[in-house]
Amino acid sequence: MGSRGDLTADIGRLNAFIDPDMDLSWTREGMLAGRTCAVKDIFDIEGQVTGFGNPAWRATHGPARDTAACLERLLMDGVRLRGRAHMDELAYSLNGENFHYGTPLNPNAPGRIPGGSSSGSATAAAAGVVDFALGTDTGGSVRVPASYCGLYGLRTTHDRVSRQGVIPLAQSFDTVGWFARDPDLMERVGRVLFVNWKVDDPANYELALPMDFWALADSETAAALQSGVEALQRLMGEAITFDLSGDEALEDWFMPFRVCQGREIWKNHGAWVEENNPEFGPGLGERLHWTSTITEAQWTEANALRQNIADKTNRLLKTRTVLVIPTAPGPAPEKGQDAAALESFRYRALQLTGIAGLSGVPQISLPLGKVDGCPVGLSLIAAKGCDELLLTIAARLAGAAPNGLASLRV
Repeated sequence: MGSRGDLTADIGRLNAFIDPDMDLSWTREGMLAGRTCAVKDIFDIEGQVTGFGNPAWRATHGPARDTAACLERLLMDGVRLRGRAHMDELAYSLNGENFHYGTPLNPNAPGRIPGGSSSGSATAAAAGVVDFALGTDTGGSVRVPASYCGLYGLRTTHDRVSRQGVIPLAQSFDTVGWFARDPDLMERVGRVLFVNWKVDDPANYELALPMDFWALADSETAAALQSGVEALQRLMGEAITFDLSGDEALEDWFMPFRVCQGREIWKNHGAWVEENNPEFGPGLGERLHWTSTITEAQWTEANALRQNIADKTNRLLKTRTVLVIPTAPGPAPEKGQDAAALESFRYRALQLTGIAGLSGVPQISLPLGKVDGCPVGLSLIAAKGCDELLLTIAARLAGAAPNGLASLRV
């Protein structure tokens, strides 16, 4: 990766890090000894202020008393922390365009957004200035940047990895996740972060393609991912096809996520917003105001729908089924588009990411396609606690993705 001076220059060009000169390590022993990592600016580091993507938040909060538990596990295993990464304000976006700090470069799709809210983490990992990067995923904030930047990206089972020392967005959806270009490294990070590692054989599982969710993707994206689907079938057997939503409208899978997440966001941060009246970038202030208007009745209705969707999905996944879907509707949109132009795309993206979010299950995005030279991801979704299965499938299926596209191994 070159000298330290070259590395710092690369990081400055990428606009990935808040603090490009950071170099923190605790030990040189462990499975990940010497590996470098970036962390989203949502994870606490003892003695430092966690900025949460907003300068007003940074100005109104003091240094953290402890280091986030999951980051501590990595540092104790020999990881070198190379920087705190930029993110969307308050983690409440999928784009990665920060009004205050700018937009991190998408190394594998120049001129396009990196995706958010774990934008800087994805940029640093995709550019290779770190070996892997930590992010968080509430509504797609690891999976979508992974797809846009051509990375492996894992959203873990809800509560599988400790969120102690991680600023909450919406606790019942929030998860810790990570990015890397190498699926073998993705697995090694999991072996450190998971308290117990459970071995499972992909041959014991059946693939399923929910065609109603495939219909949310652009036709070019669906076509670009077919080689990945075919490789999965060579690895695990012929996939079944069906409609996951059944008689329900897919729009009904979006509303409960939006309302339940929104209510938790306002409960967590509404008082801070009202007390400090911070400046927000375009769209965020309006979304936060909307969260303040959610009524108890609206939340009750949304939560009941959420539970129905979760029950239905979890029953299916417990039958040793692995769902295969596009991670996002298409490649990363171009930078600088207005909110209205992105809304339809965002709406479809949140329906695709909503399966795992509403059900609390793990999902991994694999860099297995390109459209017009830009990465698009293929996702696998499994039952709660089957994170290891997803990491194992990824490592058996494909190799490293140095330029945003992994080579197939089967």
